[in-house]
Amino acid sequence: MPSRPNEPGVPVPGGGVPLSVPNISGNEWTYVRECLETGWVSSAGPYVDRFERDVADAVGVRHAVAAASGTAGLHIALLVSGVVPDVEVILPSLTFIAPANAVRYLGAWPTFVDVDREYAQIDPDQVEAFLRTDCRRSDGAVWNTHTGRRVAAILPVDLLGHPCDLDRILDLAREFGLVVVEDATESLGAQYRGRMVGSRGPVTAFSFNGNKLLTTGGGGVIVTDDATMAERARYFTTQAKDDPLEFVHRNVGYNYRLPNVAAAIGCAQLEQLATFAAAKRRIARRYEEALHAVPGVTAMRNAPWALSVFWMYTVRIDARTCGWTSRDLLRVLEADGIQSRPLWQPLHHSPAHERSFSRDCPVAEDWYREALSLPCSTGLTDDQQARVIAAVLEHSRVAH
Repeated sequence: MPSRPNEPGVPVPGGGVPLSVPNISGNEWTYVRECLETGWVSSAGPYVDRFERDVADAVGVRHAVAAASGTAGLHIALLVSGVVPDVEVILPSLTFIAPANAVRYLGAWPTFVDVDREYAQIDPDQVEAFLRTDCRRSDGAVWNTHTGRRVAAILPVDLLGHPCDLDRILDLAREFGLVVVEDATESLGAQYRGRMVGSRGPVTAFSFNGNKLLTTGGGGVIVTDDATMAERARYFTTQAKDDPLEFVHRNVGYNYRLPNVAAAIGCAQLEQLATFAAAKRRIARRYEEALHAVPGVTAMRNAPWALSVFWMYTVRIDARTCGWTSRDLLRVLEADGIQSRPLWQPLHHSPAHERSFSRDCPVAEDWYREALSLPCSTGLTDDQQARVIAAVLEHSRVAH
């Protein structure tokens, strides 16, 4: 079956408006050329070390460990946090599948809870309800009464560039003796209660996939203030070498080290973090100003305690008020050469995770049905955004 033009990663026809593409406008060519000229292109080299220092400084933590992808970062962050086979990890149903997959890599089980209606973030009330009503405490641990498995961790996701209410998650984790691994793969540059996302929890993973705010082509990073955790993360991402000269390995490790040439791109991208974040917020303001009065369309917004980076600018469409659905709008935009996309199938409906436990998640289902992400590349021009806005407004007018 041929690819549809609105599929993520598929180029739009000439003159079209892409959903979210990299902005290569700084020192990327210079740094990559240096890697090629010096031969430092693989998993060792000065740019990997620099990239880790630059990420740690940008987030405001002591340590950063580069990884081959955001998913690899989540896998190792869970591993060094003590997640073991057959335990459960609580995470939101509405998210990309990567965090649930990372849990399964360890032989553990994702347990899905609902998100909040306003911001699509993991709902602390639902986490608490699961722990108090679906679990029991015994032998100093928390057990899911439906599955008989021990609940060991919470994996909150900072969805769409907006932080979750992490303090409430951390409070629940302390009360119930759980570890927390924060998935901020979509939210580098966002702030939670005046601090950069990734600086408050024990360990956090970021992604640098091609459609993220910053990219290394593909890559990720683990950040933490815990020196021991960082050392163990570096150990496992580099094949767990106990004696690198004699190649002695006491543990199963992973080939997860970020290549130097990719880190070089990341260093150049990090130099533009403030500029790119400002661009995302400017694009979000313009969408909100233009679309807030359209009946049935709800624009993205910040929680009072948050400063979103609006990674994927996403509106909600109430078909009962509009008379048209998010998928109707997707097809209209596609016909005009404008990429858009729905959010992800809620994970409690995913065939890949059908054996996992889930609470009812009606809000996640509403978001999936109603949400549509609009073009929001950091290099989106005013004319391109005006074209998107005009197409939405025209469809609303015609539909009525």
